[in-house]
Amino acid sequence: MRIALLSYRSKPHCGGQGVYVRHLSRELTALGHTVEVFSGQPYPELDPGVALTPVPSLDLYREPDPFRMVWPWEFRDLVDAQEFAIMCTAGFPEPRTFGRRVLRVLRSRAGDFDVVHDNQVLAHGIARIEGELGLPVLTTLHHPITFDRRVDLAAATSWRKRLTLRRWYGFLRMQGAVARRARWILLPSESSKRDVAKDFGVDPERMQVIPLGVDECFVPPLEPRVPGRIVAMASADAPMKGIATLLEAFAKLRTEREVELLLVTRPTPGGRTEQLIEQLGIGDDVSFVNGISDEELVRVMGSAEIGCVPSLYEGFSLPTAELMACATPLVVSRTGAIPEVVGPDGECADMVAPGDVGQLTATIAALLDDPERRDRMGRAARARAQERFSWRAVAVATAAAYERVIEDFERSTTRSPQPSGAPQPSGASNADR
Repeated sequence: MRIALLSYRSKPHCGGQGVYVRHLSRELTALGHTVEVFSGQPYPELDPGVALTPVPSLDLYREPDPFRMVWPWEFRDLVDAQEFAIMCTAGFPEPRTFGRRVLRVLRSRAGDFDVVHDNQVLAHGIARIEGELGLPVLTTLHHPITFDRRVDLAAATSWRKRLTLRRWYGFLRMQGAVARRARWILLPSESSKRDVAKDFGVDPERMQVIPLGVDECFVPPLEPRVPGRIVAMASADAPMKGIATLLEAFAKLRTEREVELLLVTRPTPGGRTEQLIEQLGIGDDVSFVNGISDEELVRVMGSAEIGCVPSLYEGFSLPTAELMACATPLVVSRTGAIPEVVGPDGECADMVAPGDVGQLTATIAALLDDPERRDRMGRAARARAQERFSWRAVAVATAAAYERVIEDFERSTTRSPQPSGAPQPSGASNADR
């Protein structure tokens, strides 16, 4: 099959969407399919044999100057103007404007592909591909961003901040509408499937769960783990990742024992995380790493005695599965899809209530004091990761879903009767135009 894989941003190493694009495209190519990735900035890192077609935005959120000013000569068309205007009114424009741009690009390329795979863009432009270009579309929805919105609003400290957040998450209305019209949706967990059905009103009969994979480079360490080291991953310095809970727990642990915390994230300069570290007086024992390669990430994960995933919600949690593959014993939040990933409590991980500082502190302390149990947990975690989380298996299941969607699209275009429970055709309303 000839596959167009669409992703409005594909940040490598950190963030589930970029990891998904890289590994899925590689394994689909290994199965004999042809994959071309269409992405805005930041662009993905792709393996040999996978083509990249850049669909450049204004890159308004690039480091080190996010929310940057755009000079008049940088505007190329009205889509650029729309993108800048939405940012200036505190909205997040990238999914919407990427959808318009990639539709324009694909108009001259429709004959090059058999199927289009939308990686959680869920924009009006994506919804128009089937009707205008005659190409079947399949969508991956990692989790509904409605959870991020609720957590961020709950953490907001002023009405002004809450108003700004409501503007920022304005794209969710569009994503919900597009998801409800989607022909077929892939999700990484049963938890995400339930939440998408509830928050976006999508028919569960049009959804399919395919758990994500772990790359083979994630292996147990060859060197001894650093005594007292705790490692945590956060794809974004955001309240939903639960880093504030972990920092408060770490501050309590630090009063009783020698520990260090290594956070794999890029903190927002002067943001909540940096402020809390200063308030707690733990700066000497907390360090950050970011922008590292997979090989370096494996060394970091394998260097810790304990991995911690304190998130308030996760649609799958790739870091959890990757830490398991590194045989790192875990303390994780009992929320979202994390229990599905780690399995029964106590075998591969200890689970705690999300946001509970006291429980997190006590659980980490008990595990630090029990090296034999850490070793058992690490071995069980490694075995579970190897058994359940394979990118090759993801690609095989996804390719089968492509075939199903192509067949259903062909039936729908010839107006033949739809079988019960089959994916239904998507369309675009006049309002989308």
